Amino acid sequence: MKLSEFDFELPEELIAKHPAPNRDESRMMVINRETGEIEHKLFKDVINYFDEGDVMVRNNTKVFPARLYGNKEKTGAKIEVFLLRELNRESLLWDVLVDPARKIRIGNKLYFGDDESLVAEVIDNTTSRGRTLRFLFDGSYEEFKNKIDELGETPLLKYIDREVEPEDAERFQTIYAKVEGAVAAPTAGMHFSKQLLKRLELKGVEFAEITLHIGLGTFRPVEVEDLTKHKMDSEQAEITEKNANIVNKAKKNRKRVCAVGTTSMRTIETSVSTDGMLKPYEGWTNKFIFPPYDFSIADSMITNFHEPSSTLLMMVSAFLGHELTMKAYQEAIKEKYRFYSYGDAMLII
Repeated sequence: MKLSEFDFELPEELIAKHPAPNRDESRMMVINRETGEIEHKLFKDVINYFDEGDVMVRNNTKVFPARLYGNKEKTGAKIEVFLLRELNRESLLWDVLVDPARKIRIGNKLYFGDDESLVAEVIDNTTSRGRTLRFLFDGSYEEFKNKIDELGETPLLKYIDREVEPEDAERFQTIYAKVEGAVAAPTAGMHFSKQLLKRLELKGVEFAEITLHIGLGTFRPVEVEDLTKHKMDSEQAEITEKNANIVNKAKKNRKRVCAVGTTSMRTIETSVSTDGMLKPYEGWTNKFIFPPYDFSIADSMITNFHEPSSTLLMMVSAFLGHELTMKAYQEAIKEKYRFYSYGDAMLII
C-alpha cells in the first residue's frame, strides 16, 4: 500500500489537549472485524467483551521526565534537551535531541537547574538535531536519576501544544507502569483505572505484561510513498517466559488474546515461533506492520485514534482492514471522538 492511502482531514479541535476527567470514562468505539458493525460505548464497558481465561497483553513501560531545559555556557542561551536513551550507565552517556540545534557544538557545556547542579558536555553529533551528551555529576547513579526526575518535565508530544501541568506527571502514564525507559506513554493502556482492572480480574480476565520502551521514532513521519522503504527506529523490548506462557495458554484454550495498544502488538509480533506461539524475547525491535499482514498472536486490540499517515494508523489498518479502518475514522470524526495520546479508545474484536 501507499502512504497517500492513509491520509485524511482531521479537524484541529478533535486533538485532545487534556485527558478525560476519569480514565475509564473515555469514549470507546467498538468495531467487529467480521461484520463491520460499529458501536459507541464508554471505555469501562470493555469488561463486557471479555470472559474468564481471556488475556490482555499490556506494556508496562514507564515514562520518565525526558525533557530538560538548560543554558549554554558563556552565552547563557536557553536550550531544550530531550533525553532519548541511555547509552552507558557508568559514563552517564545519553543519546539526546537538542533545540535549537545550530547553537550546540561538540565541546559545549550545558547547565541545568537554578543552582547549575547538573552539567553535561556535548561529545558527538548523531543527526541534525541529535547529540551525545556526557553528564558530569558528582554522586551515585541513583542520585543522578533523582536529579533528572527533579529537573525533567513530562515529555508531552508537541501536538498537545500547551504548558505541562501537574496532572500530566500522573496521567501521561498507565497505572501499571513500572519499568522506566519510555519517552512516550503506551496510550491505549492509559484508559484503565484501578477499579476497572479489579473488575476484570474478578471476572477471570488475565494480564500478560511485555515491555517496549517507546522512543520518538514511533512518531517519526513516514516520508516515502512506498511503505516497504520506510525504516522504523529500534526500541528495546522484553517478553519473559512467564508472560509468554500466559498468552500461549490462552491461545491453546481458544480464548481471546487482546493486544492493549500498538506497542504491545508490535512486541508480540516480533517474537513468534514457527507454530504461531509467543516466544520469550529480550532485545531490540524495529518491526513495521502495515497492510497486508498476517497476525499470529492477538485476535483483538485496544488502541487510540491516530494521526493521519502515521505508522500507528497503518498497523491498525493491517489488523482491521484498510477500508473498514478509514470508514471507522470518518465515523469518529463525525461523532467528534477525541484523537491522539489523551484521546478516546477503539476496541477491535
